[in-house]
Amino acid sequence: MKPTQELHEAGQSLWLDNITRELLTSGKLQSYIDEYSLTGLTSNPSIFDKAIEHSGAYDQEIAQGLSRRESAEDIFFKLAIADLRAAAELFQPIHNRTAGLDGWVSLEVSPLLADDAEATIQAAGRLHQQAGRPNLFIKIPGTESGLKAIEECTFAGVPINVTLLFSAEQYLAAAEAYLRGLERRVEAGLDPDVGSVASLFVSRWDAAVSGKVGEPLRNRVGIAAAAQAYRVYGDLLDSPRWQRLANLGARPQRLLWASTSTKDPTAPDVLYVVALAAPLTINTMPEATLLAFAEHGTLRALLPRDGGDADQVMSQLAEAGLDPKQLASDLQRQGAEAFDESWRNLLDCIDGKAAQIAGGR
Repeated sequence: MKPTQELHEAGQSLWLDNITRELLTSGKLQSYIDEYSLTGLTSNPSIFDKAIEHSGAYDQEIAQGLSRRESAEDIFFKLAIADLRAAAELFQPIHNRTAGLDGWVSLEVSPLLADDAEATIQAAGRLHQQAGRPNLFIKIPGTESGLKAIEECTFAGVPINVTLLFSAEQYLAAAEAYLRGLERRVEAGLDPDVGSVASLFVSRWDAAVSGKVGEPLRNRVGIAAAAQAYRVYGDLLDSPRWQRLANLGARPQRLLWASTSTKDPTAPDVLYVVALAAPLTINTMPEATLLAFAEHGTLRALLPRDGGDADQVMSQLAEAGLDPKQLASDLQRQGAEAFDESWRNLLDCIDGKAAQIAGGR
């Protein structure tokens, strides 16, 4: 049995954190579904930036957008939606087979809207309608402003991938927004079966503390943050509040491990995949990490339901002079800033392509 299949059968979904036109048209994505038990896909502006910059596959559509005098943002969303529709169709059989639990793809709203809840709500609804696929998440950051948008979009029936979460506290805030949206749907007589995932970023913790902590904490902080979130995730699913919603037809907002490529070149390339194997969770991996785990990964013990030694690791981090709560807040803020920069780079890339195409006419 392949390591990827073994992980899948342990109850974790394997998603790919990548999309390109070539991945779709070459049959490679379908082969990953068939060979590596892949059941979903995530995207972000950086991924599309690289795909568009290093390929001519999008040039014709960019030229068409240019002829219609569309903005770089409008052109991008048309390109992204076209790719994600195609990916969603590949995952649709999985979505159907799992009654909507799995088989999802994700599209991000403009991160420049992060501080404007109303604009985010409108953009999320518009993009989901434009995509026209039942298995497409709209990604919204789990920031303070984003929480209102998450609740309102959930109430409106828009499936949400909550992104940019770094701690158990941030996860719980996002889960609370999701629950409020579902409870309002129940009160309004609406179906509470609205899909959602909560994406907790892992490796950025270890990158942030690199050189600031001793060897005992090296490459352990991100896993500890994830383990703490996994514990409160389990507690939430066991709570009477959630059980009531489940009895009415709601399904869990699954916890998703993001940023799971190893940043430390001296650490195992499948470090976070092995450490974060856990039922009813998702691991979205860059292509290189997926292939590495398929080739030489080994499934060991599953992540402890009680979080294992996570609290001890975080206490040692505090003793080293780094406040975990403040660090999580800083990581979320820095992540939002990085998303803004990636978005601007993406739009600059499209503008640059458009200028090249116009100049070549």
